[in-house]
Amino acid sequence: MARGSLHIRGGGKYLIKGGNNRYDVHMAVDPVREWPIPPAGGFTVDDFLQMRDLPKHTELIDGGLVFASPQRKWHRQVLDMLRQALDAQALEEMRADREMAVRLGPRQMPEPDVLVVTAEAFSRPEPESYYFAEDLVLAVEVVSPDSEERDRDTKPRKYAMAGIPHFWRVERSSEDRVVVYAYELDPVSTRYVPVGIYHDRLKTGTPFDMDIDLTTAKERG
Repeated sequence: MARGSLHIRGGGKYLIKGGNNRYDVHMAVDPVREWPIPPAGGFTVDDFLQMRDLPKHTELIDGGLVFASPQRKWHRQVLDMLRQALDAQALEEMRADREMAVRLGPRQMPEPDVLVVTAEAFSRPEPESYYFAEDLVLAVEVVSPDSEERDRDTKPRKYAMAGIPHFWRVERSSEDRVVVYAYELDPVSTRYVPVGIYHDRLKTGTPFDMDIDLTTAKERG
Protein backbone atom coordinates (compact mmCIF):
# COMPACT_ATOMS: atom_id res chain seq x y z
CA MET A 1 0.00 0.00 0.00
CA ALA A 2 1.28 3.41 -0.89
CA ARG A 3 2.39 5.51 2.04
CA GLY A 4 0.15 8.57 2.46
CA SER A 5 -0.56 11.55 4.66
CA LEU A 6 -3.73 12.59 6.46
CA HIS A 7 -4.96 16.17 6.53
CA ILE A 8 -7.97 17.30 8.54
CA ARG A 9 -10.52 19.58 6.96
CA GLY A 10 -13.47 21.21 8.63
CA GLY A 11 -16.77 19.45 9.25
CA GLY A 12 -15.28 16.02 9.88
CA LYS A 13 -13.93 15.70 6.31
CA TYR A 14 -10.49 14.19 5.79
CA LEU A 15 -8.23 14.50 2.72
CA ILE A 16 -5.91 11.54 2.22
CA LYS A 17 -2.96 11.98 -0.12
CA GLY A 18 -1.07 8.95 -1.39
CA GLY A 19 1.25 9.17 -4.36
CA ASN A 20 -0.68 10.84 -7.18
CA ASN A 21 -4.04 9.88 -5.69
CA ARG A 22 -6.30 12.03 -3.56
CA TYR A 23 -9.25 10.66 -1.63
CA ASP A 24 -11.92 12.62 0.19
CA VAL A 25 -13.22 10.69 3.16
CA HIS A 26 -16.09 11.77 5.41
CA MET A 27 -15.85 10.52 8.97
CA ALA A 28 -18.00 11.03 12.04
CA VAL A 29 -16.01 13.06 14.52
CA ASP A 30 -17.21 13.75 18.04
CA PRO A 31 -17.05 17.49 18.64
CA VAL A 32 -14.85 18.67 21.49
CA ARG A 33 -17.16 19.81 24.26
CA GLU A 34 -16.56 23.35 25.39
CA TRP A 35 -17.56 24.30 28.92
CA PRO A 36 -18.62 27.84 29.80
CA ILE A 37 -15.80 30.21 30.72
CA PRO A 38 -16.40 31.76 34.16
CA PRO A 39 -16.96 35.52 34.15
CA ALA A 40 -14.95 37.82 36.38
CA GLY A 41 -15.77 36.81 39.93
CA GLY A 42 -16.97 33.37 38.87
CA PHE A 43 -20.38 31.87 38.24
CA THR A 44 -23.23 32.48 40.64
CA VAL A 45 -25.53 29.74 41.87
CA ASP A 46 -28.25 31.14 39.63
CA ASP A 47 -25.88 30.82 36.63
CA PHE A 48 -25.06 27.27 37.68
CA LEU A 49 -28.69 26.21 37.98
CA GLN A 50 -29.38 27.37 34.42
CA MET A 51 -26.57 25.30 32.88
CA ARG A 52 -27.62 22.20 30.98
CA ASP A 53 -25.79 18.98 30.08
CA LEU A 54 -23.15 19.29 32.78
CA PRO A 55 -21.52 15.99 33.80
CA LYS A 56 -23.11 14.21 36.76
CA HIS A 57 -22.08 15.47 40.19
CA THR A 58 -20.62 18.77 38.91
CA GLU A 59 -20.21 21.21 41.80
CA LEU A 60 -19.89 24.98 42.05
CA ILE A 61 -17.11 25.97 44.46
CA ASP A 62 -15.89 29.57 44.74
CA GLY A 63 -17.66 30.36 41.47
CA GLY A 64 -15.85 27.65 39.50
CA LEU A 65 -17.10 24.36 38.05
CA VAL A 66 -15.65 21.25 39.67
CA PHE A 67 -16.06 17.99 37.76
CA ALA A 68 -16.02 14.56 39.40
CA SER A 69 -14.16 11.50 38.19
CA PRO A 70 -16.14 8.26 37.71
CA GLN A 71 -16.99 6.69 41.06
CA ARG A 72 -15.08 3.66 42.28
CA LYS A 73 -16.97 0.64 43.58
CA TRP A 74 -15.74 1.10 47.15
CA HIS A 75 -16.92 4.70 47.17
CA ARG A 76 -20.39 3.78 45.94
CA GLN A 77 -20.71 0.83 48.34
CA VAL A 78 -19.88 3.04 51.31
CA LEU A 79 -22.37 5.69 50.16
CA ASP A 80 -25.14 3.10 49.89
CA MET A 81 -24.37 1.62 53.30
CA LEU A 82 -24.25 4.97 55.11
CA ARG A 83 -27.39 6.37 53.51
CA GLN A 84 -29.40 3.24 54.29
CA ALA A 85 -28.14 3.02 57.87
CA LEU A 86 -28.65 6.72 58.60
CA ASP A 87 -32.13 6.77 57.10
CA ALA A 88 -33.17 3.68 59.06
CA GLN A 89 -31.92 5.05 62.39
CA ALA A 90 -32.69 8.76 62.00
CA LEU A 91 -35.27 10.49 64.16
CA GLU A 92 -38.76 10.80 62.73
CA GLU A 93 -38.15 14.45 61.83
CA MET A 94 -35.01 13.60 59.81
CA ARG A 95 -34.24 11.74 56.56
CA ALA A 96 -31.02 10.67 54.84
CA ASP A 97 -30.33 11.45 51.19
CA ARG A 98 -27.32 11.17 48.90
CA GLU A 99 -25.53 13.18 46.24
CA MET A 100 -27.77 16.24 46.32
CA ALA A 101 -26.44 19.77 45.84
CA VAL A 102 -26.61 22.25 48.72
CA ARG A 103 -26.97 25.99 48.21
CA LEU A 104 -24.48 27.49 50.65
CA GLY A 105 -23.99 30.98 49.27
CA PRO A 106 -23.99 33.14 46.13
CA ARG A 107 -21.12 31.18 44.51
CA GLN A 108 -21.13 27.94 46.48
CA MET A 109 -23.11 24.82 45.58
CA PRO A 110 -21.23 21.66 46.59
CA GLU A 111 -22.71 18.18 46.59
CA PRO A 112 -22.13 16.12 49.75
CA ASP A 113 -21.96 12.37 49.25
CA VAL A 114 -24.53 11.71 51.99
CA LEU A 115 -26.80 14.16 53.80
CA VAL A 116 -29.12 14.06 56.76
CA VAL A 117 -31.81 16.71 56.30
CA THR A 118 -35.07 17.64 57.96
CA ALA A 119 -38.05 15.52 56.96
CA GLU A 120 -39.79 18.69 55.81
CA ALA A 121 -36.96 19.50 53.40
CA PHE A 122 -36.84 15.90 52.16
CA SER A 123 -40.56 15.90 51.33
CA ARG A 124 -41.15 19.39 49.94
CA PRO A 125 -41.69 19.55 46.16
CA GLU A 126 -39.52 22.60 45.45
CA PRO A 127 -36.67 23.07 44.86
CA GLU A 128 -36.25 19.66 43.27
CA SER A 129 -32.51 19.70 42.61
CA TYR A 130 -30.94 21.05 45.80
CA TYR A 131 -31.24 21.72 49.52
CA PHE A 132 -30.49 24.85 51.52
CA ALA A 133 -27.75 24.89 54.15
CA GLU A 134 -30.30 25.27 56.95
CA ASP A 135 -31.97 22.01 55.84
CA LEU A 136 -28.92 19.94 56.76
CA VAL A 137 -28.20 18.26 60.06
CA LEU A 138 -25.18 16.31 58.79
CA ALA A 139 -22.97 16.41 55.68
CA VAL A 140 -20.79 13.41 54.80
CA GLU A 141 -17.89 13.26 52.36
CA VAL A 142 -16.36 9.95 51.30
CA VAL A 143 -12.80 10.77 50.27
CA SER A 144 -11.68 9.75 46.78
CA PRO A 145 -8.16 10.00 45.31
CA ASP A 146 -9.19 12.90 43.05
CA SER A 147 -11.02 14.83 45.78
CA GLU A 148 -8.77 14.56 48.84
CA GLU A 149 -8.08 18.29 49.24
CA ARG A 150 -11.70 19.28 48.65
CA ASP A 151 -13.12 16.63 51.01
CA ARG A 152 -10.56 17.19 53.78
CA ASP A 153 -10.29 20.97 53.69
CA THR A 154 -12.27 23.05 51.19
CA LYS A 155 -15.75 21.59 51.59
CA PRO A 156 -15.69 21.17 55.40
CA ARG A 157 -14.76 24.85 55.72
CA LYS A 158 -17.67 25.81 53.46
CA TYR A 159 -20.09 23.61 55.44
CA ALA A 160 -18.92 25.07 58.75
CA MET A 161 -19.22 28.67 57.56
CA ALA A 162 -22.76 27.88 56.37
CA GLY A 163 -23.68 26.61 59.85
CA ILE A 164 -24.19 22.88 59.14
CA PRO A 165 -24.03 21.34 62.65
CA HIS A 166 -22.28 18.03 61.91
CA PHE A 167 -19.73 16.77 59.39
CA TRP A 168 -18.25 13.33 58.75
CA ARG A 169 -15.19 12.57 56.66
CA VAL A 170 -14.97 8.94 55.55
CA GLU A 171 -11.60 7.45 54.60
CA ARG A 172 -10.42 4.10 53.25
CA SER A 173 -7.65 2.70 55.43
CA SER A 174 -4.64 0.79 54.15
CA GLU A 175 -6.37 -2.38 55.41
CA ASP A 176 -9.42 -1.57 53.24
CA ARG A 177 -11.48 -0.63 56.30
CA VAL A 178 -14.00 2.19 56.55
CA VAL A 179 -12.87 4.91 58.96
CA VAL A 180 -15.23 7.75 59.93
CA TYR A 181 -13.91 11.02 61.35
CA ALA A 182 -16.78 12.85 63.06
CA TYR A 183 -16.89 16.60 63.68
CA GLU A 184 -19.26 19.00 65.40
CA LEU A 185 -19.63 22.71 64.71
CA ASP A 186 -18.29 25.23 67.22
CA PRO A 187 -20.77 28.08 66.65
CA VAL A 188 -18.41 30.70 68.09
CA SER A 189 -15.48 30.02 65.76
CA THR A 190 -17.65 28.55 62.97
CA ARG A 191 -15.15 25.71 62.73
CA TYR A 192 -15.56 21.98 63.13
CA VAL A 193 -14.02 20.30 66.15
CA PRO A 194 -13.31 16.53 66.17
CA VAL A 195 -15.61 14.44 68.35
CA GLY A 196 -14.64 10.89 67.40
CA ILE A 197 -12.87 8.45 65.09
CA TYR A 198 -14.69 5.22 64.30
CA HIS A 199 -13.36 1.94 62.91
CA ASP A 200 -15.65 -1.00 62.10
CA ARG A 201 -18.46 0.30 64.32
CA LEU A 202 -19.94 3.79 64.60
CA LYS A 203 -21.86 4.18 67.84
CA THR A 204 -22.71 7.73 68.88
CA GLY A 205 -25.47 9.93 70.24
CA THR A 206 -24.98 12.84 67.85
CA PRO A 207 -26.75 14.08 65.81
CA PHE A 208 -29.00 11.21 67.04
CA ASP A 209 -28.54 7.79 68.62
CA MET A 210 -27.11 5.38 66.07
CA ASP A 211 -25.15 2.16 65.87
CA ILE A 212 -23.73 1.44 62.40
CA ASP A 213 -21.68 -1.62 61.45
CA LEU A 214 -19.08 -0.14 59.10
CA THR A 215 -17.93 -3.59 57.93
CA THR A 216 -21.13 -4.19 55.94
CA ALA A 217 -20.39 -1.86 53.01
CA LYS A 218 -19.98 -4.75 50.56
CA GLU A 219 -22.93 -6.78 51.82
CA ARG A 220 -26.33 -6.94 50.18
CA GLY A 221 -28.68 -4.37 51.68
